[in-house]
Amino acid sequence: MNLVVEIPDEVFSQANEETSRKILEAVALEGYKSNKLTAAQVKRILGFKTRLEVYDFFAKNGVAWIDYSPEEAGRERNLLRELVP
Repeated sequence: MNLVVEIPDEVFSQANEETSRKILEAVALEGYKSNKLTAAQVKRILGFKTRLEVYDFFAKNGVAWIDYSPEEAGRERNLLRELVP
């Protein structure tokens, strides 16, 4: 399904391709942050080729893509210290 959103000309009198992209990115970010979209869906919506591009996009926009509690992060850190002396 494709979704078309029309924005009146008077709102974006000088809208261009960059403006359209920024709006699409904002929608994708909000969808991900609200758990309405997965990272895979964001990847498809924004036309990224790899998952790493998605994670980079999230990082540049201050969105955590790993949902670790402090306790989980501590366990992983301790495990890594055991595995890598």
